[in-house]
Amino acid sequence: MRRRGCGIAFVLFLAAVAAAVSPDNQAQAQGGYPNKPVRIIVGYAAGGGTDVVARVIGEKLAERLGQPVVVENKPGGGARIAVDYVATQPADGYTILIGGGSELSISPLIYKTNYSPLTSFVPLTIAIEMPLILVAPPDHPAKTATELAAWAKANPGKSNYATTAPGFTLPAELFKLQTGAPGVAIYYKSAAEGAIALMNGAASWATFTPPGIVNLVKDGKLRALAVTTAARSPDLPDTPSMKELGLDINIANWNGFFLPAGTPRPIAERLTSEMREIVLNTEVKDKLRGMFTVPVGKTPAATTRHIEAEMKVWKGVIEKAQLKFSN
Repeated sequence: MRRRGCGIAFVLFLAAVAAAVSPDNQAQAQGGYPNKPVRIIVGYAAGGGTDVVARVIGEKLAERLGQPVVVENKPGGGARIAVDYVATQPADGYTILIGGGSELSISPLIYKTNYSPLTSFVPLTIAIEMPLILVAPPDHPAKTATELAAWAKANPGKSNYATTAPGFTLPAELFKLQTGAPGVAIYYKSAAEGAIALMNGAASWATFTPPGIVNLVKDGKLRALAVTTAARSPDLPDTPSMKELGLDINIANWNGFFLPAGTPRPIAERLTSEMREIVLNTEVKDKLRGMFTVPVGKTPAATTRHIEAEMKVWKGVIEKAQLKFSN
């Protein structure tokens, strides 16, 4: 009897040990997460839109975690350097990537990358979205996206669009595929240069994000023809969406937060909860809205579905338009 009792006690002891070393309990036992500064890695230079989003959210995250949150800029390779870096960091919750559709949904389709957006990371949330705006010079004959398509078909030799990177090229090519409009890509170093080209007539149209464009539209220096999201932009409420115009286009630029694959679930869940609350907090929400973004705070599952759907769209565009990109 005594031996049997000892045997049961030993089995219970082994079960307790197994539970104590399980990944979830290991994370809780680290116990004190976080007990040192947390880093947010940005793939672009300081001062850009992604960097500012990281700093606004990082400041509040530091208050909630009780530890400093340091924003580190690792620009280069269209943000792929930063994504590669985070994918190789310890999966302990102390290194967070802020990434977007360009480097996570598009780059793996057109470049040889060392990371997979769906297996190299644990998604936390897509924090913000913003539409792209189809714009033309203010004196352009077209006043809507459908009129632009008709104009391009009637003037194929004059139709060209300004772009700076695949993230702007693919939406323009999607518009061409949807409407049958011709248009040659002209590459510029920045959206600001592209906007100047539109204003001086060197380019006839473009799809760019709101920062740097909305105020030019409001000042009458550019004409907004449509936005690429299903809903209208709160920054340009009089500009129709492409869905309203009968086009099957519903895309947005976005920024989201990710951890290296293998990060313990309790840590990921803690960061997801904190970040979603931060993004939807009134004070932070107002700051983000002031940057022409729409705070969304998607769940990890919704973030994964968004990337999967986006990659499917862009893969189709790349194949149908027979696009080639060089590193």
